[in-house]
Amino acid sequence: MGFALLAGAIWGGVIIGPSLLPEFSAVLISCVRFALYGLVSLLIALPFAAGLLRRLTREDLGMLLRLSLAGNVVNYALLGAAVQLAGVTTASLVNGVLPVAITFLGRGDAGSLPLRQLKLPLAMIVLGLATITLEHPGGGTAHTLGEQLLGLACGACAVASWAWYATHNARYLKRSHFNSSEWSTLLGIITGAVAVAFGGLAWGLFPGLLPSEVEPARWAVFFWVCLYLAVCGSWLANALWNACSRRLAASLSAQMIVFETLCACLYGFIYTQRLPSLAEVAAIALLAGGVACAAHRHRVPAVAT
Repeated sequence: MGFALLAGAIWGGVIIGPSLLPEFSAVLISCVRFALYGLVSLLIALPFAAGLLRRLTREDLGMLLRLSLAGNVVNYALLGAAVQLAGVTTASLVNGVLPVAITFLGRGDAGSLPLRQLKLPLAMIVLGLATITLEHPGGGTAHTLGEQLLGLACGACAVASWAWYATHNARYLKRSHFNSSEWSTLLGIITGAVAVAFGGLAWGLFPGLLPSEVEPARWAVFFWVCLYLAVCGSWLANALWNACSRRLAASLSAQMIVFETLCACLYGFIYTQRLPSLAEVAAIALLAGGVACAAHRHRVPAVAT
């Protein structure tokens, strides 16, 4: 759970990234972020790159390509679009449905509990998300209804893509001959290549992808934000999450995603310099209680000898 908490603490800040760069498209932010992630991963892997490549099979490469596209490049482009169209609060709330989605997809995995035994923790998580939604019905933004709906759709697609990524990545890691750090490094290298190819294709189809009238100072901010997203939000957080996925059942690791929502709320309170309302305290308690309840139900009872 410690690995999941650290990953959630990092990812809670990652979701704010697109809101800091409103003049840049979500696709551009995603492609640059993951291109830098690939470069960092390649530099880290140089001392032992030959050994990694020798152990890489065609099955590994195929899975890495699918995970890179669905769980990284496309997912963050969709999430960024949701943040810019509907606001951080709304995007965070939609993203908070991930525990339910991952639990559903991983319900048949070894070590996972059936859904009927997870009704209470899942109900607590859903109720916590609903409580925050009632507290912020409009997401705290001035976006139009059309933008809100489009942002919700992008957020829902981002949830679907990352739920697929988390489930299949966890299954593959449990039988992989790579450790968590090696797999994260390989995923970063492949993601970098996918991001460059995806960005080139998007630029060819939509020449206006690069903003034409942006001050040099904003480009500097864009670079540093993307670098943080690449190093901390991708390489470090992915390594932590892989370590969590290898050790926990899918139905339990799914609940750990709630740490991302909780940390995003905490950062929001610090950024706005205010204390949470009673409804927000109740929602946070429900989310944290749902995770604690799920963890308790996954505990293996001691066997008397």
